[in-house]
Amino acid sequence: MSNFQSLDLIIPCFNPASNWEKIIVDTFQKIERNMEGVPLQIILVNDGSTTGVSSETIEYLKAKNLPITLIEYPDNKGKGFALRQGVAKAQSEFQIFTDVDFPYTIQSIIALYNSLKNGNDVALGTRKADYYKTVPFARRLISKFLRWVLKRVLKLPITDTQCGLKGFNTKGKEVFLKTTINRFLFDLEFVKLVTKKQLNLKVEPVNVKLRADVVFSKMNYKVLMGESINFARLFFRN
Repeated sequence: MSNFQSLDLIIPCFNPASNWEKIIVDTFQKIERNMEGVPLQIILVNDGSTTGVSSETIEYLKAKNLPITLIEYPDNKGKGFALRQGVAKAQSEFQIFTDVDFPYTIQSIIALYNSLKNGNDVALGTRKADYYKTVPFARRLISKFLRWVLKRVLKLPITDTQCGLKGFNTKGKEVFLKTTINRFLFDLEFVKLVTKKQLNLKVEPVNVKLRADVVFSKMNYKVLMGESINFARLFFRN
């Protein structure tokens, strides 16, 4: 039996770019080599994709004999919804979620795992100032504005709520499953919950880095406008 705590990598997937399945295999094999001895499992959640996910791509993953669990449903529900489906199925001691293109470095994933192994209940990926040098202008503007609001208005101790790399143990998992927002602001909802003093959770921000070759997807401004309602809900919620 391994002396290492087991880890689920939970990956939501909606209309992924080409070769996504090869990225998963290549990255998982690198993680295995760098985390030798850690029991690993992938939980892939197909969030109602209409393109990109085919029988061929799924067969490719199966042929590589990855320890993978596939969850699928026909209609797109949003990243928050997809992740809750994956987390609900998770059985390992730790869970870390990221995007299907694995935008953060393997060392960043390992850093979150080590944070959990060191006794923290929640490990939150945090992007340093150099992150903003690499992102498109609109994404940079929205991200910085949100961080300002979270710090100055909501008074949150952690302002980088939207980093797409987060991890937790069983205690953190229970809180994550209490989130209700289906789309992008589930991250903010989760951070707001875990930083409540009465929960007495050990929460650690962990510095993470993007891969050098990351390609950013286009922002869906229609979805962003819709999320303003969720933001208002979170603003007035205790």
